[in-house]
Formats: sequence, structure tokens, C-alpha cells
Amino acid sequence: MPQLLIEFFSEEIPARMQKRAEEDLARAFNEKLKAHGLEPKAIKTFSSPRRIGLVIDDMPGKAADVNEEKKGPRVGAPDQAVQGFLKSAGLSSIDQAEIVEDKKGAFYVARIERAGRATAAIVQEIAPEIVRAFPWPKSMRSGSSDLQWVRPLHNVLCLFDGAPVKIEIEGVGSKPETHGHRFHAPEAIKPKDFADYSAKLRASKVLIDREERKSIILEAAKKLCAEKKLELVEDAGLLEEVAGLVEWPVTLLGDMDPAFLDLPGEVIRLSMRTHQKYSAVRDPKTQKLAPHFITVANVEAKDGGKAIAAGNARVLSARLNDARFFWDVDRKTKLFTEERRDKLKKIVFHQKLGSVWDKVERVKALAVELCAVTGADAALVARAAELAKMDLVTETVGEFPELQGQIGRQLAAFDGEPESVAIAVEDHYRPLGPNDRVPKDTVAVTLALADKLDTLAAFWKIDEKPTGSSDPYALRRAALGAVRIVVANEKTVNLHYVLDRHLETQFGLPVASASGLALEVVYFIHDRLRVQLRDAGKRHDLLDAVLENASSATEWPLTLIVARVEALDAFLKTEDGANLLAGYKRAANILIAEEKKGKGLSESDLAAGLDASKLTEPAEKSLHAALESALPTARSAVEKEDFAGAMKALSALRAPVDAFFEKVLVNAEEPLLRRNRLLLLSRLREALSQVADFSKIEG
Repeated sequence: MPQLLIEFFSEEIPARMQKRAEEDLARAFNEKLKAHGLEPKAIKTFSSPRRIGLVIDDMPGKAADVNEEKKGPRVGAPDQAVQGFLKSAGLSSIDQAEIVEDKKGAFYVARIERAGRATAAIVQEIAPEIVRAFPWPKSMRSGSSDLQWVRPLHNVLCLFDGAPVKIEIEGVGSKPETHGHRFHAPEAIKPKDFADYSAKLRASKVLIDREERKSIILEAAKKLCAEKKLELVEDAGLLEEVAGLVEWPVTLLGDMDPAFLDLPGEVIRLSMRTHQKYSAVRDPKTQKLAPHFITVANVEAKDGGKAIAAGNARVLSARLNDARFFWDVDRKTKLFTEERRDKLKKIVFHQKLGSVWDKVERVKALAVELCAVTGADAALVARAAELAKMDLVTETVGEFPELQGQIGRQLAAFDGEPESVAIAVEDHYRPLGPNDRVPKDTVAVTLALADKLDTLAAFWKIDEKPTGSSDPYALRRAALGAVRIVVANEKTVNLHYVLDRHLETQFGLPVASASGLALEVVYFIHDRLRVQLRDAGKRHDLLDAVLENASSATEWPLTLIVARVEALDAFLKTEDGANLLAGYKRAANILIAEEKKGKGLSESDLAAGLDASKLTEPAEKSLHAALESALPTARSAVEKEDFAGAMKALSALRAPVDAFFEKVLVNAEEPLLRRNRLLLLSRLREALSQVADFSKIEG
């Protein structure tokens, strides 16, 4: 079947935008083609610095014929409704519609029969629409029209079944041609199809597949390093960006002045990565940086790239000389100085929350209190809190903001601060995202948790909470970070108590107000816990079942909640657990049905309790005995936080419950029998509720 090939040829597309643009292009064409009756089986996209495009194989020559019946308004409906119907059905007059009657009356019907349009004609129509509405993060106008594209768009190549399709977009060419490498092969190329297009571009020093360019760069870099008995410091983000900067990647190993190795490794790597797009290299024996770097050129130089590597080395030296100057200035004074503290006092954290130093003091107070549950040394935590934000006003972080925390750690270590303090200065920012590592050192754990809880409490206090589409202060990230810190380090923290006290002591809120806000923050943190558990493969309904099981759930440590969820998850995966859940739902449904009939258990029935002497059937006696044993055992296990033990106790109910429903008629004619049996079911519900609200569990 025919093939559709489209290429949008322009000036250089920013590397960071290419991958997302491929996804947007595929989605836009898929939606537009489907809307016109075409169903693309698979869309393959490609991009390089000067082009983005797609190819779709097995496209039909035309869209499917339309043969449908469209129901309209009733006869005698207002003219506005009739006109709307005519427009939607493509009719020029109501006389073209039929009148059909049913039991509700007469109404208009349009019988639409339309031959499917040619695919080429559809593409001619939708391609300009996609170009004009393309969601580039940033775009610009060309000099010849008002058309906006990420960079000036020069040509749209479109081939369908090997034949050129002219795409009419203002000021943009539509020739059935493309161009190779800007320097190596700039001549026009006229492809026949995608295979020919790809092959001719390859011959013209252009690789259109981003993943292929990434693979070539990575393999060549590793090979160059191996030849020198070195090791590449891999960086997936940098590799993605560099692959978007070149059409014909030529990987080179450059030399760096070894004298720069006395700089912190973070400074060297960031200078390479951010400003020059180089990859760092290290000695595998020492795991320290080596005086070399990997760079990727976009040309095949006659000298093998020696001049390019040398030029890049000179540029890197200039950047590192600047970094060395800042680093030397910062090392002349201690990390903590009154001058730096005064600078932090002048930096506004938030207009309603004071300065950065105000936050430092709040975090310090909270962190010291948290030592009681984290087991950290309070003196070390207090010192780490005082130093944590100091590097924000250093010269090095001023030049390299991305190194906040890392420079503080280096300077703290240089000053002879305890190792735990230095680690905490860097790690109190972590985790920075869902894939970032979690602090492990106890001092760092305490300070990181305090920093995030203070942020949440502070912004709740000034009513700057996240909305569905906006979270300018990254409060979701702070909450998720707190969750990961507590759970990964198994710290038993009563978040409601901690936040309540913090809002009272540091923000001066009345007791009732502090408690209410703390509760809101805990609910918000629980929402982030849901995300964390879902990402870990746990079912969302199990968390609901655990959290809604008791009014005191907001007082539970996150570790306790996670342990309950994991125990419940494991239990429900067993045959006993699945069958017991089914038995619970059956019991609950019977109790609810009886309540709706007005025949449910009254308060006096529940108060009086079950009369064991009125049990007549062996199956109900067996269930009663099992409940009398399981309920206190499960309750005791839960109190000891032995959730696996509680589940084991409940599993003993499986056989008696199965037998009860198989052999006992709950809605017996005799009122006392029916009441007793309903009380048995209520007792079953009570027993299972010791560990979770089973009504929240799906399935």
C-alpha cells in the first residue's frame, strides 16, 4: 500500500525541543488523519537539527466512504435547531432530509452518502493546519510572512505513493527535495520514498534517526576512553542534547590542563556540561576525573579533529579559569560568616515569609525537634542547619547556581566540619525528583525532612497551595520528598503532631488553627504517598482502605501506613484473602440490603449483641467460634503493628465464612434467627475492619 513521507526543513531546531516535537507531530497527524476517516497503523518520526518529519506505511489511497444516518430535531422544532442540524449534516435545505416517525413523534433524518476523499487531498488540507497550530515551546516569524515555526521554515517535502504532494503554506516552499549536511553535502536531494530519502541523506552526511546518533556517540566515546584506559562519565541528558546538535556525529577526545583537577569535580563537570556540552572522563582505578573530555563535532575534519579538540580545550580552560577564581575567593573565608549570614537576611524567601535566613532558623528549630524520632545528634543537626544555605551567597554558586548544596558540602569539608554536617549541607535538598537518591546519613535525613516540612507548613500558612494546574513553589515535590525520606529510612514520625507544633511555635498560630492546617498538609502528603505507592506497583484502593479505616489515620507514621498496605496487598494475593474479600462484600451487601428494607440491625440490636444460645446450625456456630478467636487476635496484632500476624488471624475465617454462606439462610423466617445471623455478618465486618476498610477494596 502507499507510503506517506513528510519532512519540514528549517533552520536549526533547538536540541531540547526535538524529541517532544516528534511526539507532538505524530499525535497531530494521527488525530487529523483519523478525523478524516484514515487509520494510520504506525507513525515513525525522525528529527535532526534542521528537519523533523514522519513516515507512514500502508496508507490507503483514499478515506473510507461515508454512509450514515444522522438523526435531527423533531418536526416543528425552532429554526435555530433546524439550521444547526443542516450545517452538521452538510445539507442546504430541510427538504433534503427525510421525516421519520416513532412512538415519540416525527423527526428529521439525514442520510449521508459521501465518497471518501483522496489521501493526498486530505494531507494537503491538514498539513498547513498542523504547522500553524504546532505547539513549539518558543517560535518565531520568518521575514516573509506571519507564519510561526520554531526557526524559519524553508520547505515542506511531501511524497505520497512516490508522487509529490504540494503543501500550500504562506511563504514556505514545497519542493519534492531536501538537503544534506550544511557543509559536506548542501546540494538538493530528490528522494523517491522513505528508504531512498534515508539512504541519500546518509550518503550526504545526515543521520535522521536520533537514537542512532545517540548510539554512535556513546559507543565512540567509550571506545576512545578505553584506548586511553579511561572511563566515560555517562550522562543520559547530555547525550540526548548533543545528539540533537549534530547531523553527522564525530566523537573526539580532548585534553584538559591537569592543573584544573584541584577544582571540585562538580564544578568541572558542570562547566563542561552546561557551557560546552562536553562529557567528563575519569580514571576507573581512582574514580577521580581525568584531564580529558569528550566532545562531539558535526563535521569530519581533515586533521581528524585535532584542531577542533584543541580549540575546545582552550574554551574550556577559559571557563575553568573563571571557576577557579570564584572557588579560590570562596575558600579564603569560612563557609559560615556573619557577612554571609547578613546577605541571607537580605534575600527574600517569600514576601509573606521573610528572608532565607528566617527559613534557616525555622528549619533549624524543627530539625532539632525531629532528632528525638530520627536519632540524629542534635548538635550536628543544628550546625548543619546553620550552614545549609550559606553557599547560596558564595561566588561559585553565583556563577553555577545548579551547584547549590554541592559547593556548600565542599566548603564545609574544607573548613574541617564533621563529615555528617558536610553531607547534610548537600543532601538536605534531596531528593530533587522521583528518580533522585534519598539521603541516608541520619543528620542529612533529619535536615532534609525538616526543610521540606517547613516549606509545606509555610506555604499552607499563607494560603499558597498548589492548584490542579499550578504548583509554582514545587510543593508536590517537597511532599513527595518527605514521603520518600521517611519511608526509605523507616522513620516513625507523627507528621500531624510535628506540623501542628511547628505552626504553633514558629508561625505563632493558635492551637485550633495550627491543628487544622497541619491536618490539611498531612492529607496532601498522603496524596503524594498514593503516588509513591502507585509508582511502586501498589493498588490505589488498598491505600484508601487503610487510610479510611480509622479516624486516627492522620496520626499514623507513613511507615505504619505502608506496612499495612503491603500486608494487605500480600494477603489479598492469597486464595484465603481473595475468598475472604468476596465473603466480606457478600456480607456487606446483605446488611445494606436489609437496612434499605427497614429490616436492618438497630442500635439496640448492636448494643445487645449476639445471643450464642440461639445459634442452631453447625456452620453458624463454627463461624461464631472463629470470630471470637480471630477478632481479638487480629486486634492485638494490629496494636503491636504486626500486620502480617493480623492477616494470618483473619485467614482462619475463610473456611467458616465459605461454609456459612453455603449452608445457612441469613434471612430466616424466625426473627431471632435472622437477627442473630445478621449480627454474625456484622461481627465479620467488624473483624475485617481491624486492618482495613474492605468496602474500599475493588474486585
